[in-house]
Amino acid sequence: MASAHRCTSMATKLLMSVVLLVVLKRSAGARSDDSPCGFPAIFNLGDSNSDTGAFPALFPAVQPPYGRTFFGMPAGRQSDGRLTIDFMAQNLGLRYLNAYLDSLGSNFTQGANFASAAGTIRRVNGSLWTSGYSPISLDVQIWQLQQFINRSQFVYNNIGGIYREILPNPENLISKALYTLDIGQNDLTVGYFDNMTTKQVEAYVPDLMERISSAIQTVYNLGGRYFWVHNTAPLGCLPYALTFRPDLAAAEKDGAGCSVELNAGARFFNARLNETVDRLRATLPGAAFTYVDVYAAKYRLISQAKKLGFGDPLRVCCGYGGGQYNFDRDIRCGDKMEVNGTSVLAGKPCEDPFRSVSWDGVHFTEAANKFVFDQIVDGALSDPPVPLRRACQAKGQ
Repeated sequence: MASAHRCTSMATKLLMSVVLLVVLKRSAGARSDDSPCGFPAIFNLGDSNSDTGAFPALFPAVQPPYGRTFFGMPAGRQSDGRLTIDFMAQNLGLRYLNAYLDSLGSNFTQGANFASAAGTIRRVNGSLWTSGYSPISLDVQIWQLQQFINRSQFVYNNIGGIYREILPNPENLISKALYTLDIGQNDLTVGYFDNMTTKQVEAYVPDLMERISSAIQTVYNLGGRYFWVHNTAPLGCLPYALTFRPDLAAAEKDGAGCSVELNAGARFFNARLNETVDRLRATLPGAAFTYVDVYAAKYRLISQAKKLGFGDPLRVCCGYGGGQYNFDRDIRCGDKMEVNGTSVLAGKPCEDPFRSVSWDGVHFTEAANKFVFDQIVDGALSDPPVPLRRACQAKGQ
């Protein structure tokens, strides 16, 4: 009997072991399917909302008090501190992105940033001095990305040495990297600041979508497979837009004090962008696309600012002139003026940027950028709703 009991007990244990092994294998498989993507790098395309140094590498650099909150000095960013792209890199365990055009002290082992402040999707006629927009449009950024990939691979493999410490390892890097896109705001202001109506602005949005599609197709042909695409901000809630189009600012406003008309243009752009991403999913089934509703995150912050611990979201922290927005078209953050023969800072920062949404009338503070990042990182505002760290799993969705 004892022997039979032992046999039964051993058989039971063996059965339990087999069942446990099956469960563990299934669990391991589930964890594998749901594991972070391990992106080795980020390659970013965009405008001032994600530029980390391209613009000041070409043109006069931003001056203090830019960068005061985090870097303690101007760091190529149009803010008092970090941008959303910085928090994204940090979340993925990557270094902050250096601008492709910044040759001093840059490290590109974990990606590169091609975004330029004042950048647009399509080229704008005239120089920066006549148009107010950067010559580093989206097509130029794509050329720079192509050049970066080709040159860095050649230098890494054929020259080596110190370059292997500052350039990415080309082996599988391009296909495994995350490609982020955050551009379009300036393309809307091109029209609005030229006194166009929303209907006139909407008329050229399809052309913008064609250019975005072409850019992404080019990246795909280079080997890129994972795309994280931001839509554009609520333009009608930005002090500079309200100041440059006082007629629209004085017209219908919503409960947050934003221009209904200007926001309608931004929403039209975003709807077309969402459709464009959907079409790209169909034509590039080997790629993973995540469409991120940054508009919703920013509008949530602006419309609920005081509830969230911020002050007036439409009042500029670093500006001049007081008034409703504390924004002057001619005297911007960091600008100086002559007073009795002495140069003094006119565009001064507020005492507590952590309670401000708008840094300089155009761009957000670090605190506001952090709020936006917290809203989008978990995928709650994404289509499909995948977190940043699992954006590679958006393939085919």
